[in-house]
Amino acid sequence: MFDSMKKEPTFAEASALRAAPYTRLAQYYETDQMKIIHHANYVRWMEEARVDLMEQIGFGYEKMESMGVYCPVLGVSVDYKGMVRFNERVSIELRIADYTGVTLTFLYRITRLSDGSVCTLGRTRHGFLDAEGHVLSLKRSYPDVHRLILDAIIPNGEGQDV
Repeated sequence: MFDSMKKEPTFAEASALRAAPYTRLAQYYETDQMKIIHHANYVRWMEEARVDLMEQIGFGYEKMESMGVYCPVLGVSVDYKGMVRFNERVSIELRIADYTGVTLTFLYRITRLSDGSVCTLGRTRHGFLDAEGHVLSLKRSYPDVHRLILDAIIPNGEGQDV
């Protein structure tokens, strides 16, 4: 009935990607008074992982912007499941929850590598704009780029974790 009522897939249900997870070492300057990574840094880490992913699939931000394509964040949410502390290494895996050619929604799972525990789950929703700030359909305006994104998606069931 309402599009907003559509259930978003969980991380496990979302489309896996043909890309290596992004790994990162937590830095001292990112900690707070409680000596854990400050909550705002997870959003930065998600951006780092997203930039890395786009580079891996052949449509990095430099290439994107040189073509006059911009990808602003329309929304972000983060659920904290556990703490990350200074000098811990994490893996940030991305999946695609939704892609229409005009919008793209990523899901993130940040996992502590030392014990495999999930520390954070996140979501970002993006739109595509041209250099003048008008809504852009990659499907229509840049079919080769649209195909790059689709080709990066692993068909459901193939390579998915449960």
